[in-house]
Amino acid sequence: MPVNHRPTRSLRVLLDPPDAALALRLGLQPDIEVVSSVMARPAVALVEASGSVPALLAEDPECRVLVLTGSAHPGLAAAVLTAGAAGLVLRDGPIEDLADAIRRASMGETVVDPALGAP
Repeated sequence: MPVNHRPTRSLRVLLDPPDAALALRLGLQPDIEVVSSVMARPAVALVEASGSVPALLAEDPECRVLVLTGSAHPGLAAAVLTAGAAGLVLRDGPIEDLADAIRRASMGETVVDPALGAP
């Protein structure tokens, strides 16, 4: 019989747009499960376009949305938070940092990667 090593309640995470490599890396975290649809009721959504934040929140107001970025732009953190996102994180940072940001966002924290500056 297969053994399930995931905790009873894993954090469901949606990637928008889908990213197979990132899904694989996040899926190796024991408490994170990557889902393919908002219908799966993810706790956190990772998006690359800040413009998709309001649509995701309209579809699932309880979902916490983190915006992934490759670099800091003046005013980006403030704009993302104003749009309703739970934070702004680096796309290419260590997977452990991203997983920690997901966990913190799921608990209601606002998360802005220190490398991106404060809003």
